[in-house]
Amino acid sequence: MKNKKSFFDLINIINELREKCPWDKKQTKDSLRTLTLEECYELSDSILSNDFDSIKKELGDVLTHIVFYSKIFSEKNIFSIDDVIHSQCKKLIRRHPHIYGDGNAKTELDVKKNWEVIKLKESNQKKSILDGVPKSLPAMLKSWRIQEKVGGMGFQWRDVSGALDKIDEEFSELKVEISKKNKENIEEELGDVFFSIINFSRYLNVNPIDSLEKANKKFIKRFQKMEQEIINDKKKIEELELEELDLYWEKAKKLL
Repeated sequence: MKNKKSFFDLINIINELREKCPWDKKQTKDSLRTLTLEECYELSDSILSNDFDSIKKELGDVLTHIVFYSKIFSEKNIFSIDDVIHSQCKKLIRRHPHIYGDGNAKTELDVKKNWEVIKLKESNQKKSILDGVPKSLPAMLKSWRIQEKVGGMGFQWRDVSGALDKIDEEFSELKVEISKKNKENIEEELGDVFFSIINFSRYLNVNPIDSLEKANKKFIKRFQKMEQEIINDKKKIEELELEELDLYWEKAKKLL
């Protein structure tokens, strides 16, 4: 009962803030949208950092936004937080017929395929499984979701070797276009290389977005260490030749 009380406490706080706080009173679904995206990215950072206390706090922020949106729409008599929860419960039950009905799903792939088929049937506007991929998603995430969805329908390589060979094929095509110095074709082939690498990551069960973010953080940490070592030697980074920078880079790698 404690959890239930905590949830109602949050709803009551949002109601009170909406009534009394100048900032909260002014918010709309549009003004909150970018803030919600920021909160989701902060949650993602916390998950990548494996910081459980931070994850708890960021989940609270995301939950607050969900309640806040529901409050805004309830004021217009469109829907309430109860409607949001009820709708989600119905959807989860409907899309898991192997648990709550007479459906059959023995593997993870079966579950994904059922989910996409049911989702497509539910929509009167979507004619393709890929219609469900939001257009505003960042390019890498969009690519990941596209390949997850088509893979869920069985449109994928039979094993990891096919995905790896595809990277080699696309990279060879890229090198041909580079030799021709055709910028438009280079851009297209480079995109194909990225797309095939993202697809390959699925077979490794590695999220490419998380993997790249970890690489970003590692590079930043090493570069900042390199900068510090250069300062310690009373030198200026902008005055160093590439060969000397490489030496500092290797030193930074060893120190971390």
